[in-house]
Amino acid sequence: PQLDAYWAGSNITAIDRMGINDHGPVHVRIMTNIALKLLRLLIEGGVTPSVVANHGLTNDEAELVVVLACVLHDIGHVIHREEHELLSLVLAAPLIDQLLEPIYDPRAIALIKGEVLHAIYAHQRAIRTLTIEAGVVKVADALDMESGRARIPFEIGGPTIHSVSAMAIKKVRLERGTERPIRISIEMSNSAGIFQLDSLLREKLENSTISPYVEVEGNVVGEEKKILQRYSID
Repeated sequence: PQLDAYWAGSNITAIDRMGINDHGPVHVRIMTNIALKLLRLLIEGGVTPSVVANHGLTNDEAELVVVLACVLHDIGHVIHREEHELLSLVLAAPLIDQLLEPIYDPRAIALIKGEVLHAIYAHQRAIRTLTIEAGVVKVADALDMESGRARIPFEIGGPTIHSVSAMAIKKVRLERGTERPIRISIEMSNSAGIFQLDSLLREKLENSTISPYVEVEGNVVGEEKKILQRYSID
């Protein structure tokens, strides 16, 4: 119930008060699914998760870190959008304890909690991640970019380069790469979508530990779709 309340409150801040895109349970589900796919592709490609390499934990516990970070990374929006990553840390810490105490001993809880909090903190665009798991979380957050998520800010807030470019993203596909473990293929209905790749995804990817293992390609599929009829400056 507490987590549901944080998600609901975060969406009130994001959608109702600020007119930006979803930061609640729908975003969390999509992002978590993407993150697990990324992590599993990395493991299949021979990349060792950081909790395995550094703490002797398992691949399953690497997935646990990723899932918890995805679930909790945006709950700070219930307080404010500004510095929500830091605010999320404050709210997430006791929730992590509650979730892990029935399963793990205090030492394991401390290790896992530290890794989850690192991933939450480092999902900020300009902060460099230090673990594979945090890199996965950071990139997965950026990849929830299909047009459905952009519809609310586009309709409520009016056209901006952010909302128009996001409306151009038709499909994000994750698959095994030919030269690297992960291939991200992004289908666009309009070339404006390049902004999402070149500005938003590029910065998050370059500041993540998984960038050496990822190849990205964007393509306009079919005839270019008109997103915006007219734009004016008042």
